[in-house]
Amino acid sequence: QVQLVESGGGLVQAGVSMRLSCAASGATAISYSIGWFRHAAGSERESVTWISRSGSTKYYANSVKGRFTISRDNAKNTVYLQMNSMKPEDTAVYYCGAIRNGIYYSSNDYDYWGQGTQVTVSS
Repeated sequence: QVQLVESGGGLVQAGVSMRLSCAASGATAISYSIGWFRHAAGSERESVTWISRSGSTKYYANSVKGRFTISRDNAKNTVYLQMNSMKPEDTAVYYCGAIRNGIYYSSNDYDYWGQGTQVTVSS
């Protein structure tokens, strides 16, 4: 069993930065790769980024490439999402998920989810 807790959301103005954290607990948390998804009102859940178990492989959606950076600290069982140059279209509830096997951009393949954290970017 893996528990995920997101933190760091809030309200920011366009152009600034924000960092989200995803703290994982459970004996096998380190054996999962982690993805961040976001769900904006009126839209489907969207894959944002993903990081492998070791942190050596990463994926970014085109909409955030060059602005967002995912990283993980396995000693702390925490994955970070650094969001720079934020835009109003980044407004959404952000979720982290843990996946052991499957397609990293497919939310259906994820095994565990956090509760989500709201990110709102004002123009």
